[in-house]
Amino acid sequence: MKLTKKSHACVRLEKDGRTLVIDPGTFSEEDAAVGADAILVTHEHLDHFDEDRLRAGLEANPGAEIWTLRSVAEQISAAFPGRVHTVGHGDTFTAAGFDVQVHGELHAVIHPDIPRITNVGYLIDGGKVFHPGDALTVPDQPVETLMLPVMAPWNKIAEVIEYVREVKPRRAYDIHDALLTDLARPIYDHQIGSLGGAEHLRLTPGDCADV
Repeated sequence: MKLTKKSHACVRLEKDGRTLVIDPGTFSEEDAAVGADAILVTHEHLDHFDEDRLRAGLEANPGAEIWTLRSVAEQISAAFPGRVHTVGHGDTFTAAGFDVQVHGELHAVIHPDIPRITNVGYLIDGGKVFHPGDALTVPDQPVETLMLPVMAPWNKIAEVIEYVREVKPRRAYDIHDALLTDLARPIYDHQIGSLGGAEHLRLTPGDCADV
């Protein structure tokens, strides 16, 4: 499976000539969803969900479909009739040839005064890749490649390190990193890499890796 990092929380997975895109939000490239056969959205926040980017992807491929949670599906199902599927924790499905399991229910706490919204994570091909969205969800099975939300208003580095330790992936790639400056990256790389207990890796947008 080929993994391509897009800006912020968006990633592309390619296998057997088909492409799956996760979380093409407003912090990602305008064409982040173009070329996708299937698109997964973890939650409704704009840095993960952008209707214009979804529209570009679906217009580019009339066979492309979207899988997402109810709060997002309700906003876009009318615009894409028959192409939006609602999923929740515990669901399993196949999208563009990828086996997908849904894990998690709630966004991480940003502040006690801010109501928590729904958030789901996607486990791909039996644990090859896990994208948790904006939560520190731990799947109930082994994960080879963890997409690691490294910098967000709702987390701190101690939580990120403990999350890697709890999931115990073979490797962790940074996502949710648009707010992290290049000046701070070496600090995060060193602390997560030395304390997380897994290989910690970072791709710049557009870079690829085999997973």
